[in-house]
Amino acid sequence: MIVPWQALDADTLQNILEHFVLREGTDYGEQEVSLAAKVEAVKAQLARGEAVLLWSEHHETLNIVSKDQVPHV
Repeated sequence: MIVPWQALDADTLQNILEHFVLREGTDYGEQEVSLAAKVEAVKAQLARGEAVLLWSEHHETLNIVSKDQVPHV
């Protein structure tokens, strides 16, 4: 089920974004990218509709995925 990110409390959304960014473990090469910059990049993807918050009832987890990974979007 897609969760509308705009409906979330600002602090809740921030916590979700930070958790997602911290667990992704992406290597950005020689130049370090701050947590804040990574969070803003993911938030921008949500705002542009490129990514969505996806709740899995089966696993009881919330994840951020590319819109292309959700067949009915």
